[in-house]
Amino acid sequence: MISNSLRRALLAATALSAFAALPAQAQTARESELEARLKSLEAAVVELRAELERTRTAAQVAVASAPAASQPVAVEVAAAVPAPAPVPAPARQAADGPSVRINGFFKTYASVSHYSDGPLPSTSSGHDFYVPGTIPVAGLSEGPSYRANVKQTRIAVSATTPVAGHVLKGLLEVDFQSSPGVGNQRVTNAYNPALRRAFITYDDFLIGQEWSNFQYVAALPETTDYLGPSEGTVFARQTQLRYTQAVARGLTLSVAAENPAATTADAGSATVIENDTDRMPDLTARLNLALGRSELSLAGLARTLTVDLGAQEDSAFGWGVSAAGKLALDARGRHDLRFMVTHGSGIGRYVGLNLAPDAVLVRGSSLQLEPVALTAGFAALRLGWTDQLRSTFMGSAQTIDTPAGLAVAGANKTVWSASANLFYSPIRQFDLGIEFRHGERELVSGVTGRLDRAEFSAKYSF
Repeated sequence: MISNSLRRALLAATALSAFAALPAQAQTARESELEARLKSLEAAVVELRAELERTRTAAQVAVASAPAASQPVAVEVAAAVPAPAPVPAPARQAADGPSVRINGFFKTYASVSHYSDGPLPSTSSGHDFYVPGTIPVAGLSEGPSYRANVKQTRIAVSATTPVAGHVLKGLLEVDFQSSPGVGNQRVTNAYNPALRRAFITYDDFLIGQEWSNFQYVAALPETTDYLGPSEGTVFARQTQLRYTQAVARGLTLSVAAENPAATTADAGSATVIENDTDRMPDLTARLNLALGRSELSLAGLARTLTVDLGAQEDSAFGWGVSAAGKLALDARGRHDLRFMVTHGSGIGRYVGLNLAPDAVLVRGSSLQLEPVALTAGFAALRLGWTDQLRSTFMGSAQTIDTPAGLAVAGANKTVWSASANLFYSPIRQFDLGIEFRHGERELVSGVTGRLDRAEFSAKYSF
């Protein structure tokens, strides 16, 4: 119950409110009376504070001395006091659920091709994009051929989960550029999904299928084609275990153990086959240096090539180095120069879509592997005419040095190509492109073949 002093304080407060509402020009005769009331009010407030302090002290004493049966009283008194903020849960509690993102693009590709030395087989992947090793040689020239498809359409699903201060990620990416001969053009043009990448990362570690650590993807130029300057490019996706670490400002080092797949050609034959008898993973290392809008890369590859035919077996060492980069030519990043130069021995499957075998297989009383050396590279100049209009001019080449005495007439010796394109993007997500390409392939025998192709693409990215 409210004490008499508390009632008096409330009445005094009411009187004070009434006084505050009076006009400033109240009669002077009443000032002395009001002043007395104010003094009385002050005294009542002092008494109220003392009453409240006595009540709080009594309640604390009761809580401390009361038996268990009186605990509800203590709870009732404490309920009037705001509860403290909850303590955050420990960091090792269950991880939050993953955040999932879907992106990719829809792409239509069309080409008109003319081959100087005969047509491609109907199932050749060379119809879908520039594969230098498929350029026909030593044949009869025929008229142009037209092809169109949407196989390069791409879908990627990624997920991210925070785990106790770390980050767990995963990515799955597919397109429809599957093996040659899958699908048809006669009725439905139905093509099977083809796996591109599928990997997991945990902070600086990556495990799964990703671009080879020997390849510098950022150097690849914009092109209507699936790849572009194929013969001069390191190009491989495969399963690997990779670790990446920053070693200085703007400088990172990545090392990886990657899936091996030695390819060979028998002495006297130009046919390249894949052997499934490798003993050790391919080892790669790459340094990346970021300089503002420019980037530079230096990569190395070491591998052991092994062929086991049961009764006979041999191994050889393969190695390669590759320098690549993207050099910005203006402050806005509209113009740049991209390049890649690769040299090595026993690395044929990594460069130019396996234009050269890793090694030549010599059969006899004993089995002997002879690694094949090569040098390849490309340069691409990108010019941004406006914010919506841009072009890239590309040149690419590869030279193959087969061991003396083992080069057969049908083996590839040199391949080169040049191309130029024009892209228009009315909005950021939509690209229209047209490109012209000329490529030439020369065999060890000196026989050549040429390709001229005009390409068109329309791509909507999301």
